[in-house]
Amino acid sequence: MITYKQASTMEELEQILALQQLNLIKNISEEERKNEGFLTVEHDMDILKTMNDVCGHIIAVEDDQVVGFALCMHRQFANSIDLLRPMFEEIDKVIENKNGYMAMGQICVAKSHRGRGVFRNLYLTMKEKLPEGIDTIVTEVEGKNTRSLAAHAAVGFKTINVYASGELEWHLIILQ
Repeated sequence: MITYKQASTMEELEQILALQQLNLIKNISEEERKNEGFLTVEHDMDILKTMNDVCGHIIAVEDDQVVGFALCMHRQFANSIDLLRPMFEEIDKVIENKNGYMAMGQICVAKSHRGRGVFRNLYLTMKEKLPEGIDTIVTEVEGKNTRSLAAHAAVGFKTINVYASGELEWHLIILQ
């Protein structure tokens, strides 16, 4: 049985990083990127733990193994990851309540658990666990990641902006 909760141990954070490595764009084939989606940002333990200390990351766990995660990224981390700085700049342009949202920094489901509702349940749990006064989740998806764009649309995300950063096209999306 899969359970959903906020990460609370170093072992869980280590498992998040291990799952992340298996799904980074640099570690998978072109075909897998197209069919399964991919992760763009690589975190290190320091930033992952610091972010978790502010708002616990949402994890899906089965048999003591993290099989999915959704990273909570409070706006205080806007300048912590170079690749995500433009996202926060775009958020500032289109979101009126700067303190009323949580950025979802990355979501991933283990290949063995895809198609079982884990993605949707990670977001449902994230909505339940948002800190007081925060009622909106904002994230971005790289335009070529069509599987992720479709999955986010299926759980209710709406595109609020599309912008270029470097050579990439990003879709800024929101769930209220």
